[in-house]
Amino acid sequence: MLGDDGHQYGVVSMNEARKISDEQGLDLVEVSPTAQPPVVKLIDFGKYKYELQKKAQEAKKKQIVIQLKEVQFKPNIDIGDLKTKLNHCQKFIDDGDKIKASMQFRGREMSYRDAGMKKFKDIIAQIEAMGAIVESEPKMMGNRIIAILASIKKPVKGPRKEDEEKEIPKAKAEKA
Repeated sequence: MLGDDGHQYGVVSMNEARKISDEQGLDLVEVSPTAQPPVVKLIDFGKYKYELQKKAQEAKKKQIVIQLKEVQFKPNIDIGDLKTKLNHCQKFIDDGDKIKASMQFRGREMSYRDAGMKKFKDIIAQIEAMGAIVESEPKMMGNRIIAILASIKKPVKGPRKEDEEKEIPKAKAEKA
């Protein structure tokens, strides 16, 4: 039997172990049930569960979440709209997110799928030049062409840049 402070009681009967745990107001927890004799430890079980929960929360905070962002294109997209969508892709790549690029064909556009595929591959090449790699090649699925790209850059830990910028004015207001 072990104490919560590391004190070793040695081999103790079950009744005596219960008596000691009642005197100290602690719980008996079986640490190694397969050992001969089984090893038990005196701990505050509620506090122990709380510490495990806190460790799990800390691990979750440090976890990096990669999101999948979708950007949709049309086969007859204009240069200005294309630049805007590519700027969005650049922002997603800088944040370390994956991009699902899709091009949807409607009506008569379906008869020009080859030209649309060529335009889509040009768009993919422009996104690759920004610092992305193609995870899944462009595929035709029904009336859509879909490709998934991932950022080469490592994802940012902690809050995003936009979140930090929002917090700075609040801090200045509190100081005043």
